[in-house]
Order: sequence, then structure tokens, then C-alpha cells
Amino acid sequence: MASRLIKEDALIRKDRFKRAGALSFCQLTPNPSLMLTIEDETDEARQTLTQELHTLGASVDMELRERITNIHSNANALESQSKALRNRTAALGKTTRQWSGMADGARTKLKEIGDIQNWAEMIEHDLLLIEETLRIVHEDELEDDDS
Repeated sequence: MASRLIKEDALIRKDRFKRAGALSFCQLTPNPSLMLTIEDETDEARQTLTQELHTLGASVDMELRERITNIHSNANALESQSKALRNRTAALGKTTRQWSGMADGARTKLKEIGDIQNWAEMIEHDLLLIEETLRIVHEDELEDDDS
């Protein structure tokens, strides 16, 4: 918009210079009505330029406000999502701790089963020794009785 006004102003000036060049030397005396017209046109161009700049500024301002509103709404959405993520992470940590406790309990139970199995094997070994000892003793007694 502003560049259009500048171009129009340049065309008007060019036209004025052409008209001024076409005038004879005797007509070069200042014409007060022409001076007022130039001042009026300059004032009008200045006002138009000012209005265009205000319009441009308002449109840029409106666009920036829309972007700022969008940024704030996105920030609020991110904040709520972040809060939900923190809550879910805490719940997941709690569940992980519970499962870890269950795994530790199962490991302890398996260890106890292993200990029981080891104990049973030791008792079986001891009973086999006792049985063998009793068999040997019983055989010795039978040999002593036979002799």
C-alpha cells in the first residue's frame, strides 16, 4: 500500500514537471492556486499514507495477537499433557515397585524350595548311610551267630 502511494506521488510529480516544462518563460510566475493544490495533494497523500500505515499496523497486530493466543493455548495444552505424563509415570513407578516386590518374593520362595530340596537330599544321604551301616552290622551279627 505504501509503495503504491509512493509510486502515485512520483507519477504526479513527473506530470507536474512535464506541465511546468511546457509552460513558456512568461508563465513561470508562481500561481497561488496551484501552490494550494500541491499542498492539498501533499496533505491528502500524507493522510492516506498515515491511514495505510495504521491499517497495516492493525493487520500485523491482529496476526500477532492470533499467534500469541495460539502459543498460549498450546502452552496450556502442553502443561496439562506434562502433568498427565508425570502422574502416569508415577503410577508406572509404583506398579514397577510392586512387581519387583513380587519377583523378590518369588525368588525367595524358589530359594527356599531349593534349600528344602538340598535338605531332603542330605537327609536321604544320611538315611542311606544309616541303612548301609545297619545292613553291615546285621550281616556281622548273622555271621557271628552262624559261626
